[in-house]
Amino acid sequence: MPPLDMNLLVTLDALLSEGSVVGAAQRLNLSAPAMSRQLARIRHLLGDPVLVRAGRGLVPTPRAEGLRERLRGLVAEAEALVRGDDEIDLLRLERTFVIRANDGFVGTFGAALASLAAQEAPLVRLRFAHQDKEDVEALREGRIDADVGVIGAMGPEIRLQALFHDRFVGVVRPGHPLAGDVTPERFVAFPHVSVSRRGRFSGPIDVALAALGLKRFVAIAVANFSDALAIVRTSDHVAAVPARLTEPGRAGLHTFDLPVKTDALAVSLAWHPRFDADPAHRWLRAALRAACSPRAPGQAEPTG
Repeated sequence: MPPLDMNLLVTLDALLSEGSVVGAAQRLNLSAPAMSRQLARIRHLLGDPVLVRAGRGLVPTPRAEGLRERLRGLVAEAEALVRGDDEIDLLRLERTFVIRANDGFVGTFGAALASLAAQEAPLVRLRFAHQDKEDVEALREGRIDADVGVIGAMGPEIRLQALFHDRFVGVVRPGHPLAGDVTPERFVAFPHVSVSRRGRFSGPIDVALAALGLKRFVAIAVANFSDALAIVRTSDHVAAVPARLTEPGRAGLHTFDLPVKTDALAVSLAWHPRFDADPAHRWLRAALRAACSPRAPGQAEPTG
């Protein structure tokens, strides 16, 4: 058997759907003579007339009629393969997405994302991976589907999209002396807690304080926000944390504006371009953006 020309199957599907050479030609943007030549090739391939004249029209032969449904499904599947199957059935989508994010993001936006998934894609599972480092290889190798956080340069091929901007605020226990008036001098008079994946004791706040000739004492460095908030809840220590990323965790604590100015934080979503056209991953990215919107379902109300 000679190599199969798949175009003939698309042509036969159009002929059977339209029931005429002229209609099929218009559907496929061909001339009527070109479509007649294609029909001749199909007849030779199948060894069957395929379409025969009946009055002024054409009717399919029993062989062609028997092929109609299978052919339609085959052509639709081929079109979906080329198109990328954009229209997936989210209600039947079974997939596990791995999202690398810190505890602040999970605690603040995890419920909203879970609610969206339950409503739109109930068979999808979400696994949050610990954000111990910015490992671009995890994205390149597909070990994680998305990275969320304050993300630096990860390579020219990595896609990056800002989800929202955040700012640092100060946090202390209720009744703390800083629950009143906060000045730079009073701010540095108490021990501080630093949140750093790398265990750093200094950062942008210290640079801003140094410009005023002041220095704070960072007594403790922890890797996540929940630990920092737990420490300040029962001590006189002070923590500086992102406002939106720690809204639920700051419940019951006193929050105040920092007495020095620091740059805003861009919380971004990163992914590998191999997933650009993947409809399931496009849904994930849209769900992450929606979960971070101010009115997302399940998101905590802002605290003081």
